[in-house]
Amino acid sequence: RLRWRRLEVGRSNNEGSARATLKRPAAALSGGSARKGRDGVKVKKKGKAAANARASRPPATWKADYPLIQRLRARRDAPVDSVGCERLADPKAKRADFEWQCLVAAMLSSQTKDQANAEVGFHSVKAKNVRAAAEICLALHKGRVPRTIEGLLALPGVGPKMAYLTLHAAFDAQEGICVDTHVHRIANVLRWIRTKTPEETRMALEAWLPKRYWPDFNILMVGLGQQQQQTPQKLVERCLRLKSPAAALRLVANIGVPLRAGRLPALDALAGRDPAVRRLLAARGGGRGREK
Repeated sequence: RLRWRRLEVGRSNNEGSARATLKRPAAALSGGSARKGRDGVKVKKKGKAAANARASRPPATWKADYPLIQRLRARRDAPVDSVGCERLADPKAKRADFEWQCLVAAMLSSQTKDQANAEVGFHSVKAKNVRAAAEICLALHKGRVPRTIEGLLALPGVGPKMAYLTLHAAFDAQEGICVDTHVHRIANVLRWIRTKTPEETRMALEAWLPKRYWPDFNILMVGLGQQQQQTPQKLVERCLRLKSPAAALRLVANIGVPLRAGRLPALDALAGRDPAVRRLLAARGGGRGREK
């Protein structure tokens, strides 16, 4: 009898728990919020789907800024345009040699100063990594450079930036965006994204940047960053020749180009004619950070 009573009590508790579960709203079961539809049935909100849709669309700031960047970089005369990874490899070399040259150039370019002579930093560590990578390529890939992201990332000293750069330069394969410090910094300063690391920047950009822009994106952005640091006056002069000089000047000021009256006669003359440029010079005074 005692066993039977315990069984009856347990059955009653289970039934009560089941009834309580059935009475819960759909939102409690799914972990999301719920609302009533036109027919009175509760349906889950589409907040997450809407957020994902917004994240997959290019931001308005990028749509305004990127055409200006393309015009400012039209001449392709930054250091990366002549000593970049794909520029250092010999296009007349045998295919296997060309691929290896692209990989080595990418490995040596990491943490290298943006100078025309492409002086290599941390050369002793990089030399060891290049030697180890050669041994792995011989042992596991029949002497060829791996053609996959996974294979490249398995090589010592090769991170996502170098892997995507090598894929594009050696095999003309665009599987991802190569993000270095220039791309990471400029994309955040211009408020296209909000990320803390280059890898986060890569994933954020790939979520909404149309793939037709991927092949040239890195070299355009890196070159812009190099010119902002090394030849800022050249950038200012190019801004003055565009159809929308005020917008271009605002962009280069936002990435760190100092704008001051009295340094460039052409800029002073434009400020005298254009109230927008005059306000920009007055507001910036050489400061940094994106102007609202």
